[in-house]
Amino acid sequence: MKKHITFLIADPIVRAAHIEIMRVIRNANGRALFVGGCVRDWLLGLTPEDFDIEAYGIPPKQIVELLSSSFPLDLVGEAFGVIKLKGVPIDISLPRRESKRGLGHEGFDMYSDPFITIEEAAGRRDFTINAMAWDSESQELLDPFGGLIDLEEKILRHTTKCFKEDPLRVLRGMQFAGRYALRGAPDTLAMSQDLLPEYHTLPIERIWGEWYKWASQSILPSAGLKFLLQAGWIRVYPELKSLIDCPQDPEFHPEGDVWTHTLLVTDEAAAIAERDGLAKDERVVLIFAALCHDLGKPSTTETIDGRIRSRGHCDTVEIFQAFLARIGAPFGTVERVIALCRYHLTHVDFKDSLRHVRRLSVSLAAAGETLEMLGRLVEADHSGRPPLPKKMPLNMTAMLEVAHSLNLQNKGTEPFLLGRHLLELGVSPGPQMGEILQIVFEEQLNGEIQSLEDAIEWVRRYCL
Repeated sequence: MKKHITFLIADPIVRAAHIEIMRVIRNANGRALFVGGCVRDWLLGLTPEDFDIEAYGIPPKQIVELLSSSFPLDLVGEAFGVIKLKGVPIDISLPRRESKRGLGHEGFDMYSDPFITIEEAAGRRDFTINAMAWDSESQELLDPFGGLIDLEEKILRHTTKCFKEDPLRVLRGMQFAGRYALRGAPDTLAMSQDLLPEYHTLPIERIWGEWYKWASQSILPSAGLKFLLQAGWIRVYPELKSLIDCPQDPEFHPEGDVWTHTLLVTDEAAAIAERDGLAKDERVVLIFAALCHDLGKPSTTETIDGRIRSRGHCDTVEIFQAFLARIGAPFGTVERVIALCRYHLTHVDFKDSLRHVRRLSVSLAAAGETLEMLGRLVEADHSGRPPLPKKMPLNMTAMLEVAHSLNLQNKGTEPFLLGRHLLELGVSPGPQMGEILQIVFEEQLNGEIQSLEDAIEWVRRYCL
């Protein structure tokens, strides 16, 4: 299929580099096409962050020589047929052939072949929405596998049977489904199920890379999780699989089981992250906290006096850790997500206690988290229970109001009394100094000490 369409390159640096690349390749009787994600994003009305250009008709060594006369090059990926322009978000690639020689994401022999057809090259790509190309000279969209229709109909479909050669493509399917609110085509889901035995061959850093994209960019995270379920890959994540059919008290959770609730909460978290303009890494923490917050329910759920209860599910730290380790989450992210999950019900019995807010701010800060982020998770949790209204619970609102009054919404309570103050009072360094600092800080958290002067007076009265 060919369609005339106009794509605009807003960045003047990228635009100038593109013009020069086209000139160089055209003068060598080659052809250059924009391919992959930038074409997809243009069609969706999005601004691409980086650009891939595929060059046809020019041997690898020649294209390096041609481009090096105009640009400083990064040739780290040359062995894979990829040439990067230093300082410009453009990658130049050559069409390539691959042959499967073993299991897994890296079990390939690859070599560049700039003389294969555009359709052959597109057939090596994972999904139809990523297999489109744009010829900026003829202003044509080249779409050999119907990616534009799939994009319009919200379908995620593989290009060819080559899809089965790389198990990472299933996790890529998960994050694409979430990022663009897509549903998997039945035959693509079937192929994904066939790839399940190769999951163990994937490097943990590649697994995390796809999960990170799911959390940092999904507009509808639940669509990615549904893709994972329908592809059969939920089995490699037993912490998620156990959420399916885990019951909840219908009075508080009329939406259904824990899996259904979790899907809804991740979508609400994504909406809140967008509303609040969270940076990528902050968004990742919130989305994973939404995903993990009820992972402890299957192991703690029981019926007590005719009511379904999940007492202690917030404290199942080992379950949170197991899942996050399974996907390769870095230490800092793990610590923050676990802290949010552990404290996501602390607002339930809140009664305007300043002491409670001070102590909670310290516990969260120890993991790099804040009361403000906890409020976002709590709002997402309570908004993921239709037909109940979407809202921040009143107790959480009250807690945040107290936090703002104490200026603790984005930091932990800081001690008034420090070691240097004790030295000035004549206290010698050693274990006693640490004990005094801890006791005085406890009194501060309890509200008995409200200033540095109070703290110094306390030390003079009880320690000197």
